[in-house]
This record gives sequence, C-alpha cells and structure tokens, in this order.
Amino acid sequence: MRNGSKVHIAVDTLGHLLALRVTSGKEPERNHVADLSADVQQATGQTVTLAYADQGYTGDQPVAGAAAHGITLQVVRPDRTRKATRKKKGFVLLPRRWVVERSFAWMGRFRRLARDYERLTETLAGWHWVAFVALLLHRGAQLGT
Repeated sequence: MRNGSKVHIAVDTLGHLLALRVTSGKEPERNHVADLSADVQQATGQTVTLAYADQGYTGDQPVAGAAAHGITLQVVRPDRTRKATRKKKGFVLLPRRWVVERSFAWMGRFRRLARDYERLTETLAGWHWVAFVALLLHRGAQLGT
C-alpha cells in the first residue's frame, strides 16, 4: 500500500489541464476513470471521443467507465516487439503518453507541488489548478510580446 495522494489528470494534446482528480494513494487508478471521464466531457462539451492512458488504467472497469461517457480508452503500452531477453535501458518515449508526463513535469516546477504537504485532497487539487493557471498566464504573456 502507498501513503499519500495520487493525482489523476486529463489533458488535451497541448498538455493543458482539462480535468483533475486527487485520491488516496491506497486506491487503484482504475476506480476513478468514470469520474474523470465525466469531468472531461463536462469541460469540453461532450467532444472527446478518444483518450490515451497508461497501464494503470487497464482492465474492463476503466474501459466501461470511459465508454459510459462516450470515450474510447486506449492504453499505451511499451513496444512488444522487443526481445524478452533484452532489458529496457533508460527512458523510453511512449507515443501520446509523453503529453501527460510533460504536464506532470510542468507541475513539478512548482515548489508547493513537489511534495505531498496537503492534508485535504481538495486543497491539493486546488494547488494543481493554480499551477496550471499560472502556466497558461505565462504562456499568454509570451504570446503577447
């Protein structure tokens, strides 16, 4: 079991935050796909039809939870063509999954989000939203100059 919190995010292709859920570190990722899918569809006006996810979201429950909201869930897995005898060395870029990893890296630059200090999940979720608003404002200021 894990202590702390898990942050589940849904981002668009540019890495902008669409939906966010913060849960206990003990809960499996699969339990929150339906809620996150509902939040994504509400934020986008029911326009999302395909979502990419990592291997923590495999199984029938996440697929059914996303499908209930009109989203096809596609799990991105490492390349299966590699020989089983060769071990993976270093970081391997997986298609589409890097977008979410990049968004987590952006959040990691904010000191308040570097560690899990918050007692309430709502507070941690709020700090993530503040971080993304700051990122968007910074990008907007760069475009304006």
